[in-house]
Amino acid sequence: MTQITRTGALIDSAKPITFTFEGKRYSGVQGDTIASALAANGQWVLSRSFKYHRPRGILTMAGQDANTLVQIGNEVSVFADRHPISEGLVVKAQNVNGSLEKDRDFFMNRMGRFMPVGFYYRTFYKPKGIWEKIWEPLIRAKAGLGTLDINAPEDGYHDKAYGWYDVVVVGAGPAGLAAALEAAKSGGSVLLVDENPQLGGAASYARGMDAQNLIDQVEATDNIKIWTDAVCNGWFADNWLAVIQGNRLHKIRARQLVLATGLIEQPAQFRNNDLPGIMQGSAAQRLIKTYGVTPGQTAVVLAGNDDAYGVALDLVDAGVSVTVCELRKEAKGPLQARVQTVGLTIHDGCCINEALPAPGHKHVRGVTIAELDDAGAATGKQRMLPCDLVCMSVGYTPTYQLAVQAGGKVGYNDETAMFSITGHNADVGLAGSMDGRYALERCVEHGAAMGARAAARLSEADAPEAPDKCATSPNYPWPIFPHPKGKDFVDFDEDLQIKDIKNAVAEGYRELELVKRFSTVGMGPSQGRHAALPTARLVAKHSDRTVAEVGVTTSRPPFTTEKIATLAGRKFTPMRRTPMHAQHEAAGAEWLLAGNWQRPAYYGRGSVQRIIAAEVNNARTNVGMIDVSTLGGLDVRGPDAAEFLNRMYTFAYAKLPIGKTRYLLMTNEAGTVIDDGVACRIAEDYFYISATTTGVDNIYRNMLWWNTQWQLDVDIANVTAAFAGVNLAGPNARKVLDKLTDDIATDAEDFPYLAYREGDVAGIPARAFRVGFIGELGYEIHVPARNGAALWDAIAEAGAEFGIRPFGLEAQRVMRLEKGHVIVGQDTDGMTTPEELDMTWAVAKKKPFFVGKRSLELRNKTLGDRKLVGFALDVMPKAGLEEGNLVIKGNEIAGFVTSICQSPSVGKVIGLAYAARSDSGTGAKITLRASDGSLHQATICSPHFYDPDNKRQEM
Repeated sequence: MTQITRTGALIDSAKPITFTFEGKRYSGVQGDTIASALAANGQWVLSRSFKYHRPRGILTMAGQDANTLVQIGNEVSVFADRHPISEGLVVKAQNVNGSLEKDRDFFMNRMGRFMPVGFYYRTFYKPKGIWEKIWEPLIRAKAGLGTLDINAPEDGYHDKAYGWYDVVVVGAGPAGLAAALEAAKSGGSVLLVDENPQLGGAASYARGMDAQNLIDQVEATDNIKIWTDAVCNGWFADNWLAVIQGNRLHKIRARQLVLATGLIEQPAQFRNNDLPGIMQGSAAQRLIKTYGVTPGQTAVVLAGNDDAYGVALDLVDAGVSVTVCELRKEAKGPLQARVQTVGLTIHDGCCINEALPAPGHKHVRGVTIAELDDAGAATGKQRMLPCDLVCMSVGYTPTYQLAVQAGGKVGYNDETAMFSITGHNADVGLAGSMDGRYALERCVEHGAAMGARAAARLSEADAPEAPDKCATSPNYPWPIFPHPKGKDFVDFDEDLQIKDIKNAVAEGYRELELVKRFSTVGMGPSQGRHAALPTARLVAKHSDRTVAEVGVTTSRPPFTTEKIATLAGRKFTPMRRTPMHAQHEAAGAEWLLAGNWQRPAYYGRGSVQRIIAAEVNNARTNVGMIDVSTLGGLDVRGPDAAEFLNRMYTFAYAKLPIGKTRYLLMTNEAGTVIDDGVACRIAEDYFYISATTTGVDNIYRNMLWWNTQWQLDVDIANVTAAFAGVNLAGPNARKVLDKLTDDIATDAEDFPYLAYREGDVAGIPARAFRVGFIGELGYEIHVPARNGAALWDAIAEAGAEFGIRPFGLEAQRVMRLEKGHVIVGQDTDGMTTPEELDMTWAVAKKKPFFVGKRSLELRNKTLGDRKLVGFALDVMPKAGLEEGNLVIKGNEIAGFVTSICQSPSVGKVIGLAYAARSDSGTGAKITLRASDGSLHQATICSPHFYDPDNKRQEM
């Protein structure tokens, strides 16, 4: 059935493309998918089923089923009805033993009686251990969903991007197009997302409406951004949307969301309903109108709604001989009347009882139809109709997945067979057919109303009334016709038949979620898109309940398959620069990335070790300055501010005097150290606190989350970007500051260690702190970010007579190590407690509560076998020692080095490491293993290597 010249919306027959499938060469055209090109060449078998290895072919042509999963290179489970062909593309079938045409495991088709529902659970568990040793490896080997080469090169570049929009519309069918247009009238930013390569949705192939006018208007509207071939794969809190387009994951935040995701057509259940050549009516329409493929010569259309007659007319237009098998006895509609004028035979009140397979089950060759009795069951009156195509148009489910993720509940009316979705997030609107507006004109009206509603909610204006739902349903209430010989499939992914669902209920699994887990229905690649509704109907029938009572299974992200590479792809994080960046550049800074901030590592060219040592020595003996604008800054205000800090941090803050600072240490619920900083009390109800550069965003979110539980009267603001900061440190720091301010008394009595003062510095309103992270007399000066560069220049000018020089992050890390100050995230890990750091002094034991208190109490009763210790060596070994090198005790790993350097101030190699608790005493020896495997002895000593009495920082 090779078609040389084809006409379809997405293809260009003038541009041929050659590819291979299962080692055979095929010719398609530009715009073809793998499935459409194979269908145009008469190749209808695309895969083999999971359990019985039955031949499978096109079902939806919409990437909604597992029938078309193939392998391309090292990528498994590719939707052949979605993936475009390209010159030289090599495609292989999956789940095949031998060849696709002659699968050696097809004998499993006769073994169904030996594999009843749940047979895994009841067969392979005795004797103990046999599952892991024998059955699991054997079954996994048979579950041939592609082969993976872990040494294959990466599949291209994957990354992430971020976007913020006033309104996002998911689905670019008639309702979505109308919603986007109406929402855009407010002037806000609108994003229109659709998984298909073209706009129009159902209107692209359904009769009765031309959506081109809507498409033209949308494309001409400047504030509507259009993404095609993009799937919204998940809804998360606050309208956070995961949208995958190609190799990019877009993380989208929408103020308002309109879901116009349409309907998913459902199959009927009858014997051999999975044969190649049996497909949804919409799949046949997609093949004809989108790809120019005639799906058969003689067709039977199983009709349970009026849409079936649109399918029949499209088939007739394509030259197909059509017979309609109408489930309803009194079906009437304009399209049915047109079909009758064409002269097609319509068998009213009949169902398909069985599809007849061609040799090898490789295609359908006919069907037997049976009359339905008054209860809707097949009678014994049957007749055979030859055909090579069966199109099923019996009903739909709304594409409810995103709405359910947004909190919605799916309802079902058993009398009308109509669905409803309620209870979803207030900032999410449902538009079109997914919300009960089935006529295309009604879809457009409802979409426009939902777009106007979204725009109105942005401005708090009144939203227009939405048109009423349609009075009739496109769903036939019971398109399920069990056959005594079975093979009437409910779930094509898992080869589950009607009797399997019936037997699951008989085993006592009455709840749908339990049926799902016992039978695995809906757990395959299709995720229940076509199995959920018939399963619910069958469970309801055999448990004497209604479908409304049974409900549907929970829908969780992702909506469709997503690659691990998509999730692991490179994050886009804007690189941040401090206000003093230009000054650092002029001073010859070498840069490193701290979080997403660019920070000077050191200044100048030459020996890095010598440069860092010079910066250290100048700060220790004279005066230095470092840009600390990247430190996290948080404002905590309100009557409950002190109580809030008491709960969030381990120390006590209720009695902290105004104008004083205090160290902060934060643990999580498990008692693990996660951040530190300094709290400054500016007023009775106002604290300004610092957090680590890389941790502040997480700490801010953590604070907001906890206060949603506590509901304290407090306001928390992340003001990191609002301030710039300079740490002025060294013996001459007071002299430099004296030249810059008359407002702040700098002497030790008026401005003691750990105090806070406000006043102008270099004519700039400033906050000043007496701190000593590097262990020298120091002042940390914070000013509005716009004044950061001016402050830096003023300090540099005032300090020139004292030989001031900037020092970078590397020198700061050396000096803090000389003082034994830990860096959270470097000297801590996911299990570190304050006790392991010798920081129990920072834990207020009398406080009734702080986050992690109970866990710390429990963990301190049974101390772990490690401790963070200081160590020293006289000289650095030739092999070198690095952070991450292991601490060895006997033949076991006792810990690892967290920080190490050649100290300019101490004259030794010093470091911090986790070691066995039994080796943590001063004077003990520990063994360090260098990267080359050599072993070196180090001596345990106080981690406060430099000025242990803190005299210098308190001078």
